[in-house]
Amino acid sequence: MSKQIKTAISPTREEDYPEWYQQVVNASELAERSSVRGCMVIKPWGYALWENIQREMDDMFKATGIKNAYFPLFIPLSFLQKEAEHVEGFAKECAVVTHHRLEKGPDGGLVPAGKLQEPLVVRPTSETIIGDSFSKWISSYRDLPLLINQWANVVRWEMRTRIFLRTSEFLWQEGHTAHATADEAIERTNLMLDIYARCAEEYLAMPVIKGRKSAAERFPGAVDTLCIEAMMQDRKALQAGTSHFLGQNFAKASDIKFQSASESEEYAWTTSWGSSTRLIGGLVMTHGDDDGIVLPPKIASSHIVLMPIFRSPDDRPEVMAFTETMARELRDTYYHHRRVQVEIDAREIGGARGWDWIKKGIPVRVEIGPRDIADNSVFVGRRDKSHRDKTSVNRDEFVQSITRTLDEIQMQLYENALNFRESHTREIDGKDEFYSYFTPQNQEKPEIHGGFAVSPWCGSAICEDKIKEDLTVTIRCIPFENDTERGSCICCGKSDCRTVTFAKAY
Repeated sequence: MSKQIKTAISPTREEDYPEWYQQVVNASELAERSSVRGCMVIKPWGYALWENIQREMDDMFKATGIKNAYFPLFIPLSFLQKEAEHVEGFAKECAVVTHHRLEKGPDGGLVPAGKLQEPLVVRPTSETIIGDSFSKWISSYRDLPLLINQWANVVRWEMRTRIFLRTSEFLWQEGHTAHATADEAIERTNLMLDIYARCAEEYLAMPVIKGRKSAAERFPGAVDTLCIEAMMQDRKALQAGTSHFLGQNFAKASDIKFQSASESEEYAWTTSWGSSTRLIGGLVMTHGDDDGIVLPPKIASSHIVLMPIFRSPDDRPEVMAFTETMARELRDTYYHHRRVQVEIDAREIGGARGWDWIKKGIPVRVEIGPRDIADNSVFVGRRDKSHRDKTSVNRDEFVQSITRTLDEIQMQLYENALNFRESHTREIDGKDEFYSYFTPQNQEKPEIHGGFAVSPWCGSAICEDKIKEDLTVTIRCIPFENDTERGSCICCGKSDCRTVTFAKAY
């Protein structure tokens, strides 16, 4: 009988991927389920991660001229009704406020009272409410472009929820811009997608495919939707960010007009774009292993944990002094315009302390004991390597090389994820092979989803719907880099097809 390898997370990814994900989120102290149905509590370790993602993304936005603002959480129902296609796309997910106070009922309990004259929808997205403000702020071509972003929460009443990936309330940013010409708006739509891709790849170490959505997958009311798609370790796709060219549809619904340089009255051309705390779920599923999460250093909640070891009570003063001096030096070091974040864990709980930090995914673990101090060395473990792989390193060399070490971890995580995606992406031209690829060979393991299939599609919604109905596989995007004609449609066999990426998805 083979010896069982101990893992911190049970079940493992291979045994039960969905449950593995939930256990990782719990064990890493990222978040937990709330007493409010479908909602989550983001714990400090998880919120620090979101703050770091937010900070990097916000800097990228502002470098292109975007300003932050804030708009109401409540949207009058009449605003949504102005844009028929848009409201239809979100209608089933809307939470609606109909009363403005509570009163005691006949049985002594509280009951809603004071019915509102007009129902208010709790923000599912803000195109209509922001459009109302834009219509007041814009009167001339000199007011354009108007580039606005808000960091906020939204509510979409989900029936089946999973922490970070799909919850009834989540955090996100949504950007909205107005322009004098279609070309300017399209340029902005592409620019924002490039920012999302850069954030995903350079900071989350998550390789993505850039492309556009099919008409069926397009944002309700948009002329064009661009997206980035990433592959998770169960080979499903995760949409990690979207950017929408709205044309003049929302401008007409919200009456966003301006006087042009030629003194004619015209409707503005608008865009919207967003990403959310779903990125944290994507990070977990891209880099996590059977011991917990693995955090890319550029956005990690903290970079290093120092764990002093005391052989006797008399050791504590010397070991703690050594540890605190080392922490100060590390914190004076900058890693990609952010100070190195250091945790000191002086708990005397044996090996459990190390496992706690492994599960939380901190990039570097450092053990410091009396013998190490005598040799001016420390014992170092990296999260991108096995938990058994720990090395004695000269203390001064460790401090001096910490930024290089963190960069090595960042690069290794990206390369691992890219290799995984490439090894589970296949060019498929035949229908039988396509259907076989997305049909689990072992029905006891439904977590096997094939991967990404790069295949020809004729552009017909009938074929797209047929594949979705048969296999629960969707067109994730029409990749920019492979936007070519190739072969016969994977469904109907027609020629003159466009190459698209198919996958099962979250």
